[in-house]
Amino acid sequence: MRIVIQRVAHASVTIDGAVKSAIGKGFMILVGIEEADSMEDVEWLTKKVVNLRVFEDEQGVMNRSILDENGEILLVSQFTLHASYKKGNRPSYIRAAKHETAIPLYEAFISSLSEALGKTIGTGTFGADMKVELLNDGPVTICMDSKNKE
Repeated sequence: MRIVIQRVAHASVTIDGAVKSAIGKGFMILVGIEEADSMEDVEWLTKKVVNLRVFEDEQGVMNRSILDENGEILLVSQFTLHASYKKGNRPSYIRAAKHETAIPLYEAFISSLSEALGKTIGTGTFGADMKVELLNDGPVTICMDSKNKE
C-alpha cells in the first residue's frame, strides 16, 4: 500500500456537488492499494500514521502525533499512486489492485485508523469522481509505502 499524508488545517471531499466528508486539523491521506497488499500492510501503516510525529510541540519542534493533537483523518482512495510511467507518456495502472482486493483493504484501513484514533474518520467513496480540497499546513507531505519498511 502506498499513502501520501498531508498535514492539514482542514480538508474535504465533494462528490456530485455534495460534501461527503470534511475535517479540521489533522491528516488528509491518499491511499493506493496493489494486488500484493494484505492486512499486514494495513496494520503497519495504521501504526505509522497514528504515531507519526509531525505536529509542533511548545518549542515549535515536530514532536507530537495526531493522537497527541486529537486530530482528524480524511482518507481517500487513489489508484493512481501505483501509476507506472517508465514507458511512454500515458501511465499504466496495472499494479493497482482490482476492486475485489482493493475495497476490502480500503474498508479495513478505514476501520483500523478509526479504532487507533478513537474516532470516526472522514472518507471519500471508493471509485467515485471526487473533488478534494485541503489547506496543507507547513507544508508537510510524507509518502509511505508498506513494501519499503526498511
